[in-house]
Amino acid sequence: MRYVYLGIPLAPLLGAVIAGLFGAFWPRLGRTACHTVTILGVAVSFALSLVVLWEQTAGGGEPWNGAVYTWMVSDGIRFEIGFLIDRLTALMVTTVTFVSLMVHIYTIGYMHDDPGYNRFFAYIALFTFSMLMLVMSNNFLQLFFGWEAVGLVSYLLIGFWFRRESAIRANLKAFLVNRVGDFGFILGIAAVLAYFHSLDYADVFAAAPMARGLTMEIWPGVEWQVLTVICVLLFIGAMGKSAQVPLHVWLPDSMEGPTPISALIHAATMVTAGIFMVARMSPLYELSETALSVVLVVGAVTAFATGLLGLVQHDIKRVVAYSTLSQLGYMAVALGASAYAAAIFHLMTHAFFKALLFLAAGSVIIAMHHEQDMRKMGGLRRYMPVTYWTALVGALALIGTPGFSGFYSKEHIIEAVHGAQRWGAELAYWAVLAGVFVTALYTFRMFFLVFHGRERMDEHTRAHLRESPRVVTVPLVLLAIPSVAIGALTVEPLLFGGWFGEALRVAPEHDVLATLGARFQGAWAYALHAVQTPPFWLAAAGVATAAVVYLWRPALAGVAARLARPLYIALVNKYWADDFNEIVVAGGARALGRLLWKVGDVILIDGALVNGTARLVGMVAVVARQVQTGYLYHYAFAMLVGLLAFVSWLLALTR
Repeated sequence: MRYVYLGIPLAPLLGAVIAGLFGAFWPRLGRTACHTVTILGVAVSFALSLVVLWEQTAGGGEPWNGAVYTWMVSDGIRFEIGFLIDRLTALMVTTVTFVSLMVHIYTIGYMHDDPGYNRFFAYIALFTFSMLMLVMSNNFLQLFFGWEAVGLVSYLLIGFWFRRESAIRANLKAFLVNRVGDFGFILGIAAVLAYFHSLDYADVFAAAPMARGLTMEIWPGVEWQVLTVICVLLFIGAMGKSAQVPLHVWLPDSMEGPTPISALIHAATMVTAGIFMVARMSPLYELSETALSVVLVVGAVTAFATGLLGLVQHDIKRVVAYSTLSQLGYMAVALGASAYAAAIFHLMTHAFFKALLFLAAGSVIIAMHHEQDMRKMGGLRRYMPVTYWTALVGALALIGTPGFSGFYSKEHIIEAVHGAQRWGAELAYWAVLAGVFVTALYTFRMFFLVFHGRERMDEHTRAHLRESPRVVTVPLVLLAIPSVAIGALTVEPLLFGGWFGEALRVAPEHDVLATLGARFQGAWAYALHAVQTPPFWLAAAGVATAAVVYLWRPALAGVAARLARPLYIALVNKYWADDFNEIVVAGGARALGRLLWKVGDVILIDGALVNGTARLVGMVAVVARQVQTGYLYHYAFAMLVGLLAFVSWLLALTR
């Protein structure tokens, strides 16, 4: 099986190398060859992932933890590349490779006329390799490698259309914001190395309970629990990658990249890396109530506050992007409630229906000749039936409609946080509950504006409207199937059957899912019971509100904006987060740079050290030049004075 494990990340890497290097230096390697080799690489990876999933479940295989390459050994610490293959890894690699495969196939149609076709396929295959290395790692060194690699490739993908100034600003913004999170992340890894003297997960997890009482002083006189500091620092890294407030600002702007990248980054890969990392580190987080409360509160704020922003967006991709932010908040809330299995379950279901929604949005954009403003759409249902029905499936799954995949994962997150007994749980419960209404409202606002109502596009666009080609619609159908069925099929084993085993560890006093499992009577009974719960009626109210406002009484939207003008202004300005970053953070950095330049560089270095030294030498030279008169008797006098001083010194020594 070791070669199977190696083949999973290496197959996409090989495709990326062939498409990237040969596509650039050997023009005869055509588009067909490039997309064939990269799709084949990801398909092989997906097939091998299914083998691993089967081996870890039905095959009765044991978790495998081993090194495949030792980079170096320093001071007794081994720096290795290795794999940890358990059920958590198997689920993640299967989800990542399946969504990536669908995106690769879809890209053939979406990027058909783009001159950077070969480069794009090389990037997305390399992105898949990076994510697989991250989720398969068995140590913090490889985790950090995969973490930074997905960040680097996402920078290249967001700015893929590098001739657009907006794309360059977006990828630079994503890169810089993620560096803020990564600074905390690498400090957390450094603390792990300092206190546990190992980077291997197994060693650190085994030693963690004994470190529970250890403290450190970050500021003199103030002691902090070592595990709390480590977990919070690691979560700061997750806040950057998984776009939690306040490090969420990069994700909506990343819509400047091509739509397939929006699906790949925002569905099953990069943005879920932070969620996966915290779940993988559950043996550490379970030892720190403070860290779990931090995760819980940050996730709750993200789930509700960013969902509201989706209500005022007009760009179809940005609506789906803010939906991703909100759903990532739900996942973080589940982590903070110690419902790690529910977080990973929602990560999996979200991967399918969110990729479906992004690709459906891309299908609409293709039909609209790359128009993304929903105010210029409407009535597309009659022109694009496949896109319409698959988008409806994705929307129903997103809002948690009973029976759809998103229902089972989201409903259990809400119930889990309701049963959690820790600081911040009550706030989180009301935030995620209110988020259900908000999610339904912005989702069906988008759906009705795009597919229903009167047609608002120009005559030229209307004349050329038609369904997207099969290379686009087939991935939509294939993603719609798990968006409907995967939740009901997997909810019981994943949440209540102990399917993850030792991969996710929960302290008995924190096990809220065990309480929910005692009442669980099957997937269909749970779906039928949903009509008696607040989330169902809140979602129904959100859909009904969207129908009234955006189908029957469009003027109500303007009335609501005027009545709640302060809130509307705050949402339109995205809570002024970008302005704060531009004025305070970026402006402060520029002001500090100018200060260091003018004081440090101009005055101290150039003025005092460089030019000052030159001026001092000049002054000394002016004085010394006065001594050089050219008269012999002046030099003779100087020699006599020097001789007299020397003789006086000798006489003083002999006394």
